[in-house]
Amino acid sequence: MEEKEKRSPYSLLWEWAEPYHGSFVCAVVFAVLGVTCSMVPYFCAAKVIGLLLDGCRQWSSLVIWLAIMLAGFAGKVLFSSLSTVISHGATYHTLRDLRKNLIAKLSKVPMGTILDTPSGQYKTTIVDRVEGMEPTLAHLLPEMTANLLVPLAIAVYIFILDWRMGLASLVTTIIGVIIASQSGKTYAVRWEGAVQVGKRMADAIVEYVGGIQVVKAFSQSAGSYQKYSSAVNDNAQYYVDWMKDNQKYMASMQSVIPAVLVSVLPVGFGLWSGGSLSTVNFLTVIVLSLGLTGPFIAAMSFVDDLAVVGTNVGEISNILETEELKRPEKKAVLHGNGITLKDVTFSYDLAGGEVLHGINLEIAPGTVTALVGPSGSGKSTVAKLIAGFWDVSSGSISLGGTDLRQIPLEQLSSQIAYVSQDNYLFNLSIRENIRMGKPEATDREVEEAAKVSGCDTFIRGLEAGYDTVAGGGGGHLSGGEKQRISIARAMLKNAPVVILDEATASIDPENEAQIQKALLALTKGKTLIVIAHRLSTIEDADQIVVIKDGQIAAKGRQKELLANCPLYADMWKAHIDARDQAGEEDAVL
Repeated sequence: MEEKEKRSPYSLLWEWAEPYHGSFVCAVVFAVLGVTCSMVPYFCAAKVIGLLLDGCRQWSSLVIWLAIMLAGFAGKVLFSSLSTVISHGATYHTLRDLRKNLIAKLSKVPMGTILDTPSGQYKTTIVDRVEGMEPTLAHLLPEMTANLLVPLAIAVYIFILDWRMGLASLVTTIIGVIIASQSGKTYAVRWEGAVQVGKRMADAIVEYVGGIQVVKAFSQSAGSYQKYSSAVNDNAQYYVDWMKDNQKYMASMQSVIPAVLVSVLPVGFGLWSGGSLSTVNFLTVIVLSLGLTGPFIAAMSFVDDLAVVGTNVGEISNILETEELKRPEKKAVLHGNGITLKDVTFSYDLAGGEVLHGINLEIAPGTVTALVGPSGSGKSTVAKLIAGFWDVSSGSISLGGTDLRQIPLEQLSSQIAYVSQDNYLFNLSIRENIRMGKPEATDREVEEAAKVSGCDTFIRGLEAGYDTVAGGGGGHLSGGEKQRISIARAMLKNAPVVILDEATASIDPENEAQIQKALLALTKGKTLIVIAHRLSTIEDADQIVVIKDGQIAAKGRQKELLANCPLYADMWKAHIDARDQAGEEDAVL
């Protein structure tokens, strides 16, 4: 890790583009040829002027140089186009691979790392920062290289003609670079500040859109929602201030560098009139010096891209170098689907306190285990640890006699189906959302899973049936409908271990009872772990585990807990009273 931190952003970027190094080298070669061809007309013009001054009257001699001049223009178009096509092809393949690697990385890091990071930040990095690599790879690498090499070659040629004229041709360039450097001194810091205000704006936008229902309910406009409006205003003002400060340097630089004749003409005239500079060389230097500044200014335009490479690469590498859930690659041998938690402790981060304290639990294969307890007691944390979303802080959790840390993530995922209260639906058809549980499933298998999960009837009642698009996050469906589709997806997966983390909380009691019966039938022979807020749905569980303050307060069957666990008895009484009260209210209505 330390070795990677010391590496320059340019070496990291070049490493990410490793499969396409050959293409980038070809792009640089063609770019150099293209810029070289663009300078040919200047040499040709200088040669023609020299011939005319020498009294040449042969049209054939002039035509040859004019033909070479046209060939230079054609070569510039050809080689520049080839360079652009090749560099962009290699660049977008690199960006594609980089985004795939970032997404693959997120699937391997602890869930807590993802939850603790605002979703807007991931969007900014994966979309914007990766896209920010495009100018660097596609343009800066070939074009800046070419636009620096060719002026360097021309400058060397001018120095060969006359070293004094060589110095004169560089005066305005040197002054322009000094002016531009004043802006460049703070560019990296300015860009880092721009990244930070951009992050705050992205996070505020994601939060605003996510909470749009509350905003509308309380008549809050985008302008009156202070956090959002402030973030947008701060982002705009930051760029206005930055550009205002930067413009004076850039305008001065772009005015000074092209004014090369200001130094070349007086110096050259003095040397020519003194007899130490020939007319042909004087005119040649004038023509070449005019062609010297164009490529150099083009090269200078990439300085901004150089300044932001460090920030962009830094954000991307922060994700790629995030500590992963360490898992072996070799498939583990599992003996059944029983689960054992031994002396498990857990905290979400190093600074936070422990949320689970010495949890010991045996979950026999093929049984139903219910986790109950007050809100915040640690029920969902236990379920997520079993699902492998985090690693335990100490102790161990094993599946089929093998520690979860010795099971590859892909294999563990195939063994466990996890359904939570807020399961996500993608902006795809309902059929495809269910099919995610088993990508190779037939339409008939998808529909069968929907039937047993209690959602076939309402799906067929939709305008497009199973082809109805769920909307982003399932926004076109009700909470209960989304949950039933999520359960159908988990059932289609047919994993030996099923975890339902308050998966039926958004479903009305009548449908919940129906779905619970379907789940019990479908999970026969499987290991089922249920977290339910309606205790009547888990009263027949093989084992009920009562969790309080991150510890197991009691465990056993329903009758045992009612007799021996005051906490469970109180919870049961509160549940029954609430159910009876709800029944009376329904009867009145």
